Amino acid sequence: MDTSIAKQGRRAAVERSTKETRIKVAVNLDGTGQYAVSTGIGFLDHMLEQLSRHSLIDLEVEAKGDLHIDFHHTTEDTGIAVGEAVAKALGARTGIQRYGHAYVPMDETLTRVAIDLSNRPYLIWKVQFTRDKLGEMDTELFREWFQAFSQSAGATLHVENLYGENNHHIVESCYKALARALRAAIEIDPRKSDAVPSTKGVLGGSL
Repeated sequence: MDTSIAKQGRRAAVERSTKETRIKVAVNLDGTGQYAVSTGIGFLDHMLEQLSRHSLIDLEVEAKGDLHIDFHHTTEDTGIAVGEAVAKALGARTGIQRYGHAYVPMDETLTRVAIDLSNRPYLIWKVQFTRDKLGEMDTELFREWFQAFSQSAGATLHVENLYGENNHHIVESCYKALARALRAAIEIDPRKSDAVPSTKGVLGGSL
């Protein structure tokens, strides 16, 4: 890794405030996986902690939302804010590996995630659940989080649960695989730390 970048740390903080949610997020892409997460949704907190721990991104999230209605707005807006913070910390994305992928097994479950930090957001979501809820959280909201993260982080993101039975294992393996893929993609390429990884010289726009 470029030592000057490593010493400084690629950091960013964002705040998102709407009539539905108020969210503060801070990240350090060159961290050690330290986290402080509070969204009011226990299962989402657990997933964001896994994201931090396995990506080694230091992550702080404080979210207050209209949970008396449902968990949708808080889940989606948290995905937006975390993605925005990652994108802001990446800056021009100079020197990054750009691509990452991971296979994560969790008991009977296996999930694959591939990511391209292309600044061209796109989500492929091939994950099915057999339960409507995990705890108090609707399982359909996990796709909303990944969609929001993909859009605001500027990531092409492919998430596929190859097989599994336990719904908790399925969704947790999705977040852990995202974390591991993201960890690889944000790493600085020591052979080309001074260049954007694209023949265009910039990430985003047309192929």
